[in-house]
Amino acid sequence: MRRRALFAVTAGLAIVAVAAPATPAAAKPPPGFTATPLAADPLQRATLAADQAVASQLDALRKGTDEVFTRTGVTPSVGGSFYATYARSYKGLPVIGGDAVVVTDSAGRVRDTESAAAPTVGLSTEATVSAEQALATSKTKLDRVDDSRPARLVVLAWGAQPRLAWESTVSGISNGKPSIQHVFVDAKTGAIADSYDDVKAGTGNGYYYGTVTIQTSGSGSSFSMTDSTRSGIRCGGQNGSAYTGTDDAWGNGSGTNLETACVDTLYGVQSEWDMLRDWLGRSGINGSGGGFPARVGLADVNAYWNGSYTNFGHSQDNQRQATPIDVVGHEFGHAIFQTTPGGAGSGNENGGINEGTGDIFGALTEAYANNPNDPPDYQVGEEVDLVGQGPIRYMYNPSLAGDPNCYSSSIPSTEVHAAAGPINHWFYLLAEGSAPGGGKPGSPICSGGPSSVTGLGIQKAGKIYMGALSRKTSSWRYINVRTASLAAAVELYGASSPECAATKAAWNAVSVPVQSGEPTCTDSPGNDYSIALNPTSGSVTAGGSATATVSTATTSGSAQTVTFSASGLPSGATATFSPASVTSGGSSTLTISTSTSTPNGSYSVTVTGTGSVTHTATYTLTVGTSGGRTFSNDTNYTINDLSTINSPITSTASGSAVSPVRLTIVISHTCAEDLRIRLRGPSGTFYTVKSSGGISCTSFGTRNYSVPVSQTAAGTWTLEVTDQYTLDTGFLDSWSITL
Repeated sequence: MRRRALFAVTAGLAIVAVAAPATPAAAKPPPGFTATPLAADPLQRATLAADQAVASQLDALRKGTDEVFTRTGVTPSVGGSFYATYARSYKGLPVIGGDAVVVTDSAGRVRDTESAAAPTVGLSTEATVSAEQALATSKTKLDRVDDSRPARLVVLAWGAQPRLAWESTVSGISNGKPSIQHVFVDAKTGAIADSYDDVKAGTGNGYYYGTVTIQTSGSGSSFSMTDSTRSGIRCGGQNGSAYTGTDDAWGNGSGTNLETACVDTLYGVQSEWDMLRDWLGRSGINGSGGGFPARVGLADVNAYWNGSYTNFGHSQDNQRQATPIDVVGHEFGHAIFQTTPGGAGSGNENGGINEGTGDIFGALTEAYANNPNDPPDYQVGEEVDLVGQGPIRYMYNPSLAGDPNCYSSSIPSTEVHAAAGPINHWFYLLAEGSAPGGGKPGSPICSGGPSSVTGLGIQKAGKIYMGALSRKTSSWRYINVRTASLAAAVELYGASSPECAATKAAWNAVSVPVQSGEPTCTDSPGNDYSIALNPTSGSVTAGGSATATVSTATTSGSAQTVTFSASGLPSGATATFSPASVTSGGSSTLTISTSTSTPNGSYSVTVTGTGSVTHTATYTLTVGTSGGRTFSNDTNYTINDLSTINSPITSTASGSAVSPVRLTIVISHTCAEDLRIRLRGPSGTFYTVKSSGGISCTSFGTRNYSVPVSQTAAGTWTLEVTDQYTLDTGFLDSWSITL
């Protein structure tokens, strides 16, 4: 489908604005218009459930009044789970470290929520340092600057408090190595606040694996080391072009021949691709059916991933290329880390988890290939013997290479490759156990850990870690990996499963501490439920009331009684629930009543459900003046392919618009993903309401949006709707704005 292709191209961009799903309104179409509703499918149900959770600000998904969550993708995974990712913005600025993930299933039930940061409130967006000054400061991170991009203004949420910052990208050389630095310069002080590096070190006749079958392309007398079946996968030299030849026979088996190195590289990444598909349910390296190119011939005793491609050098004695399967799997493992939710964060602890992820995927790929020339062994780089000292790392006992086996408070200041020690150790214990036998090495247990750990096998361990990665946020630390992997084990195998118990025991064995509220491994399945609000916001005049439906669903175990309460009400307002409690699966009506003395303004009301566990959702109440601050336009506008319509509303409200303004939009259109929607204020400023793009078509119906603005309320507000694709048409039935 055309939208599926678009999604692959724009992965990582803000492509779908979050709206609370609602039943489409019964609207009269223009003459001659026909529409065919799209039947719900598991992906659609999962996506709508995730959007509803975000709109309800469920549990971890809280946001400030000036913040907006925008859906950036939905990735299916093993076991029927879906992982919806969201980017956060504050007053229109990207929030770095504000990302969130919602885990849903094919039945449309919310299973988990993760957020990298708390809401940003009251932060000024006026910079005192210029973009040019920030870029100049960013360049000081490198010894030699070869290229740079203009700085952009962002909110940096990594750290104790969010701050306004300029983000610059500079590339070149640092300490004699390639480097692509993302540098964040405090927009108030001009000091470097944070940074991270995209570069992560790290039938053919191959050097390591002999004669192997690899997928290439071409025919006749023109062939290329480009994989025609795995999008984006190719291998060549330092100019980025794939090697070509007059026949489909590649390499000569020599350790110094670069075409031979590409045989080993393609064999490795193609094995990794197939392992991801067959064992972990992931489509391609990037999760959406795509991969990345590889280069060989790097003039360095090194290999790395630079955010766009992998690059492989040679051993110190220059007799072998650094392309054995675990090294190839490691470097493409960095690509997996970057293309799972949260991307690559900052700091040594996050970097250590990233390096450990590379080792884990190298071990998984080596085990999947199970090549007798390089049997699976949980050693990293033993075949290349990079500097003449044997393996680079030992996953079963990191201390053999001088790396820590156990987590401690020193990990955040430990070099990233060494900081991978605890997660490598955890993965080996989870996969093989502390005393696996059968010729496999034993693995030590850290002080205070269990007496032993029983392994699950590498495939199950890989599934659990992939489920954890799918919950990743940009602020990930070891404690987050622990809670995310336990959640994945419960999701995949159940709270009473040996898999859950083994995941917990392995973390205890490497000294990563128990976290408050972490998923619990029990002797019997736990009872749990979810709550959601519809709508998630409402506007009243002082003395009026607003209502919303509070729905619940049993997500595990047996149904239970859930009792409702509300907090955060403005003065003079009360909240009632009818009924006050329900059996999970039932619904209640929330009524918020205000008095004539209730102050105007926007309020976040927290709705709490209390049962065996507590869940919350947020309702945004806007109290306006008695003169009325809601205006509407009920004129029909036909939306044709590749066209734009403008629907105006004239407001007579006084003072400033109460940000965020509330929009209710009713559109009859079978492919909401075709539509880009913007709001133009009286001053002429445009605000993005909804971006186009997605991986399937959904009917638009009635949707509610919250749009941060800085405008006077009076004047003409215009809704601009653009259909950016062909094949689906529709019409705007009506829209309203509450100011």
